[in-house]
Formats: sequence, C-alpha cells, structure tokens
Amino acid sequence: MNWELPQSVEVHGTAYPIRTDYRCILDILTDLSDPEADGQERALAVLMGLYPDFDDMPPEHYEDAIQAGIHFINCDSGDAPHKAPRLLDWEQDYSLMIAPINRVVGREVRSLEYMHWYTFLAAYQEIGDCTFAQVVRIRDHLARGKQLDKSDREWYQKNRHLVDFKRRYTSADDELMKEWGGG
Repeated sequence: MNWELPQSVEVHGTAYPIRTDYRCILDILTDLSDPEADGQERALAVLMGLYPDFDDMPPEHYEDAIQAGIHFINCDSGDAPHKAPRLLDWEQDYSLMIAPINRVVGREVRSLEYMHWYTFLAAYQEIGDCTFAQVVRIRDHLARGKQLDKSDREWYQKNRHLVDFKRRYTSADDELMKEWGGG
C-alpha cells in the first residue's frame, strides 16, 4: 500500500512529475468536455495540462502518458469504466460543490495555495447532504427514468437552472444561431 500522495507517474520506466493541484485537474476535465475538442486536442489537454515537462517527453511515451494521466485523475482506480448516466459537470457544478467541500475541509479551499487532487476528491466524496447532493440525486432519478416524488418535482421545477445541464455550443452552432436570429 502506498501512503504518499503521488507527485509523478511512471511511463516506460521514467518517472514524470505531474501537476497535482486540484485546479489543474479541473482545468483538464473542463478541456476534455469541450464540445469542439477532437481526440487530438483532448490528448494534448491531458499531456500539456498534467505534465510540466511535456516538451521533453518522447512522442512514443504520449499514449501511455495519457493513460497514466487518466489513471491518476481517476485516483488510481483499477475499476474498468462502466456506462453510467452523467450526473455532474465539474465546471457548471463547481459553485454548488465548493461550499460543502469547504465544510468538510474546515476552510476555504480556493484560498489555499495548493491542494492535492486526491485530497480535494476525498473531500468531495464526503460532502453529505447539501444542495449539490440534491441536484445529483434528481439528475440520477431523471437519467434513470425514475419518478420524482411530489417534493422533488416541486424542488426541480424551482431549480431547473441548477439541475439541467447547460448546453455547450460549438462556434458553428453559435454562427448558425446568429444567422437565424439575424444578429
């Protein structure tokens, strides 16, 4: 068992330092969810965002470095990815989850100079009952086609702006809407 928080990942026998602050990982996750990004741009988001010495990395290490980076972001989870409904958007939900994370940690994490991704994620997993948990629970019910009880339906109707995922438009979509709207 490894008791230390990782600061590097091994790729082809080489230990590469990685950026481990939670803000760097959230930036990478935001880049990965960009609707305009293609596979190569997503790969570069991981490589450039995670590896400060990416420029020194040999190209033959890129693919394994991406896999090692994803493995790190997933907290070394050996679990095979499973198909599950999308329940959160790190960028959209950040303002909802930060207060309960602060409560778990006992201080304002945004004011910290540094917080390891694993520490941030551990606090996230312990947030308990809060508005964000309510949002995720309702998203889960909706995604699975489950009925909402009366109080959940009422809450959802009042808070759709929190529950419904915002649609991210590509620049082509924006141009088309400008043409349709005349502006």
